[in-house]
Amino acid sequence: MFKRIALGISGGVDSAVAALLLKRAGYQVEGVFMRNWDSNYEAGFCSDEKDFEDASFVCRKLDIPLHRVHFIKEYWNEVFTVLLKEYESGLTPNPDILCNRYIKFDSFFEHCRKNLEVDAIATGHYANTSFGPFLEQYSENEDVRLLQPADKHKDQTFFLSQVKQFSLRRCMFPIANLMKSQVRYIAKKEGLLNVADKRDSTGICFIGKKRFQNFIEEYIETKKGFFIDIDTGQIVGEHGGLHKWTVGQRCCLANWKDAYFIFKKDLQTNNIFVVAGTKHPALWNNLCFTDKPHWIHSTPSELLDGAVLNCFFRFQHTKPLVPCRVANNSDGLTIILGRNLRALTEGQYGVFYKGNECLGSAKINSICQHLTY
Repeated sequence: MFKRIALGISGGVDSAVAALLLKRAGYQVEGVFMRNWDSNYEAGFCSDEKDFEDASFVCRKLDIPLHRVHFIKEYWNEVFTVLLKEYESGLTPNPDILCNRYIKFDSFFEHCRKNLEVDAIATGHYANTSFGPFLEQYSENEDVRLLQPADKHKDQTFFLSQVKQFSLRRCMFPIANLMKSQVRYIAKKEGLLNVADKRDSTGICFIGKKRFQNFIEEYIETKKGFFIDIDTGQIVGEHGGLHKWTVGQRCCLANWKDAYFIFKKDLQTNNIFVVAGTKHPALWNNLCFTDKPHWIHSTPSELLDGAVLNCFFRFQHTKPLVPCRVANNSDGLTIILGRNLRALTEGQYGVFYKGNECLGSAKINSICQHLTY
């Protein structure tokens, strides 16, 4: 059923080993290198030329054709413009989740299906599905479930929590059952030396070596305001724009006994309220509300019945899962966590898990602040 596969080749070790495993399994592999940012923009930088060289090396080594496609317009409209609007609104967005939803598992999927006439796509993500790493358990009559991979430390299902059924159903994750150390070992053993020890990409690629605060100010007008201590009401400093700061971040203000951390941003006054000390109780909360959720497989039966869903939650992909109770409300979801978490942040995604399955996610729109302590 699945013979011709389009693999997203990034120039990293994970997609390189994914390509190798697909070749070994007998698939006809078409490598596709995506360019999502225009390097001609003065404010941006992207390492895609070096990455393309590495991707080309891998494809030559494995005798795989490599196609280069541009999704610059799509990325600008669906990801970067949204990112800017949300920063201007005082939120802290997650561009990686948006990129997967709209670019890698939408524009990329449609391009490969229509132009390369492939049967399925594949990526080097650390993730799995109920259809198996190579779609060996594919069923035309069933919807697919997103599952965690063998390597829980590298688990990337958090970033795939907004992906839609139509593309996930026909996506292979060849390295789903491998640990990162095994991936690097295979790459070295097979002579893929250009990528075997290559560092994982982190953050937003086109920012490059710039500090995020310096990058973002080239797109959003700087509006200065004050840092205000919520305990004393005292002005303790001045900031250069709400968009440069996120909840829980250290302010690095001089001449104060205790370090200050961001508590809340006020759009109306353009001021930022701060607290003294990273363990200040105002930073720790267990209740938040979200927009309408995206459920990957289906709406959990508990929520359909008007009951409470007991599952696990995270809003940062590197943090441990926390037990939670989830209920519907008129705007989205109400989430009560089993314990307080530091710096729950509006604009981030709450991602839900049950067993080994990533159920889906929803964007956090408000936090119930504990101001009595």
